[in-house]
Amino acid sequence: MIKKIGLSLLSAAVLVGCVTATSDDSSQVNSPQDISASYDSINTTQLIEHVKVLSSDQFGGRAPSSEGEKLTLKYLTEQFTAIGFQPGNGDSFLQEVPLVSIEASSDMTLAIGGKNYQHGTDMVMGSARISELEQLKNSELVFVGYGVNAPEYNWNDYKGLDVKGKTVVILVNDPGFATQDPELFTGNAMTYYGRWTYKYEEASRQGAEGAIIIHETAPASYGWSVVKNSWTGPQFSFQRDDLNKDRVAVEGWINSSVASELFAKAGLDFDKMKERAAQGSFNIAMGDLDASITVKNTIKKSISYNFIATLPGQKKADEHILYSAHWDHLGTDLTKTGDQIYNGARDNATGTAALIEVGEAFAKLPNRPERSITFLAVTAEEQGLLGSKFYAANPVIPAAKTVANINMDALNVNGKSKDVAVYGLGQSELDNFLTKAASKQNRDISGDPRPAAGIYYRSDHFAFANVGIPALYAKGGAIPADQATADLRATLDPILGKCYHGLCDEYSEEWDLTGAVEDMQLFFEIGVELSVSGVWPQWSTTSEFKR
Repeated sequence: MIKKIGLSLLSAAVLVGCVTATSDDSSQVNSPQDISASYDSINTTQLIEHVKVLSSDQFGGRAPSSEGEKLTLKYLTEQFTAIGFQPGNGDSFLQEVPLVSIEASSDMTLAIGGKNYQHGTDMVMGSARISELEQLKNSELVFVGYGVNAPEYNWNDYKGLDVKGKTVVILVNDPGFATQDPELFTGNAMTYYGRWTYKYEEASRQGAEGAIIIHETAPASYGWSVVKNSWTGPQFSFQRDDLNKDRVAVEGWINSSVASELFAKAGLDFDKMKERAAQGSFNIAMGDLDASITVKNTIKKSISYNFIATLPGQKKADEHILYSAHWDHLGTDLTKTGDQIYNGARDNATGTAALIEVGEAFAKLPNRPERSITFLAVTAEEQGLLGSKFYAANPVIPAAKTVANINMDALNVNGKSKDVAVYGLGQSELDNFLTKAASKQNRDISGDPRPAAGIYYRSDHFAFANVGIPALYAKGGAIPADQATADLRATLDPILGKCYHGLCDEYSEEWDLTGAVEDMQLFFEIGVELSVSGVWPQWSTTSEFKR
């Protein structure tokens, strides 16, 4: 059990001011004691039980359109119904998300410069096109640096280049990371130009036939095993009438050793080319090298679902505070021997379980908040934020009526922190609400602990930010609360890092979820404050999402 934290007089006064600030005298308000009781009801015992169920072998890794999805949706429906929430999509808890599964055969080889490179070890290739067969046939290789076309930074790696019919070779991350120059892009903090998704999108816009990203662990922020585990097997996309023909025919990754070898074959020095690419717009032909590969796909159309549940507000029911988490993970890989299930306990059974726990805290308030509180568990996050992107494009609640989004993904399982790390610190006024809530726990606000990883662009809040909804993504930071927690982290953190998108992401009795509970209490308190009608957090003037 965790130690219960009572409201300070200052914080209680703040909350009283918020929940009573209404011109509608008919609204029933909750006392500070009521709010404190709900706050304290969030606990590790229930959280752990939800995580254990959702990450159990029975759920099979919770892949979209699988039996594990059915079990997950059934569990969420039962839990939210039991605590008194209503279906959030009319008379249904579900929102259909039409998907198509594209699974590339693993027997492919990539032929470049007289050598065949092997799928899984040297490279991982596939196609986003909804097609049973896609090929590169002697497609000329061109190195395009970071593959960035950013007029606002006066940077265009495709300047003066016609890549039609060619395959572009691209560095991961962006020039700011390479140089650590705070004046270049955003320095060490990744921009969206550094994301692999952008690289493929821009290569497609430029008319390339193929796109290959060079994997390096530091700028990617994850090892080759993540590439291998995440981009092999079924890859999901939206069902589109144009069959994704606007994407390059073949896209994928090569490891850095293969890249060094290819650059040498082209008469180029890989390290020197990286240095030049970070200095400004750059592209160069890779000698007479060309690429050939045949990608054979198995195509399956299916329907997956977002889950949405609402506690209607008593005064402004059409205005919503939206909590989100993705329920999906990587599923089961039947080609493996031994353990085949990617249980996804931390990523993201913890966040999905947190939706239930925070929802129950709101349900325990004697009086419903003025605004509606809505919980959204989205599908196919691991496939490129598909569920949240679909919701943002087809909202059940209009963006103009969505006050804010609070996202929960891969919660801390390594104890309490003295600080709260905010991914995208400075993006919006939600930081102010978080700072106030954190002060009650005697915790400080810190910035993104891994700015080079571009985390703000890598979870579901990004889809909501893109349509103008202020979005918060935060979790316990890097400063342990005490020496015992520091000792635990010294042992546990290397294991957690290794298990990201791995078979070993399973619940462990070694986990300490007290820090996750503190974070969930923060998110609950922010929701309580935002539930007051008339409060609309704004984007900061410097945020790229303000427009």
